[in-house]
Amino acid sequence: MTDPPAPTEPRFLADVMLGSLAKWLRILGYDTAYDNHIDDDEIVQRCVREGRIALTRDARLTERRLLRSALLIESTELGAQIRQVLTYLGREIDPARLLSRCVECNDILKPVAAQSVQTLVPEYVFRTQRDFKQCPSCLRVYWGGTHRAGIQRRLKKLLGG
Repeated sequence: MTDPPAPTEPRFLADVMLGSLAKWLRILGYDTAYDNHIDDDEIVQRCVREGRIALTRDARLTERRLLRSALLIESTELGAQIRQVLTYLGREIDPARLLSRCVECNDILKPVAAQSVQTLVPEYVFRTQRDFKQCPSCLRVYWGGTHRAGIQRRLKKLLGG
């Protein structure tokens, strides 16, 4: 494990063994790159080029000299992995950040007018929801509804709360 990064917004790159962790860090609002076809050399290059913290289960990867910031994820259990990252950062879950990034492509979600996504969401959702966000990259649409509450329950269960 290397030292935590400077107190700016952390940016992660999860290795191929940590796809679920990458998804949940995105749900928590953290910039988390993930590519399940990337090799160790590419991880190091991207982390250096983009100022990212490598998240890995591979101890040898954390020992690479060029890698400025890396965290060796100790557990295979998702809740423990999330707790380890939050502890490393010295942070707790920030409800304001929750669901602020696209789970699929990691981009920051943008608020959009309901009419602009009417054809992209189920009719019931369009009638019952007022606030929509959309990913500017993949155009996936997000809304509050019961999904947000479900994610919060799952997080509480994952983190043992």
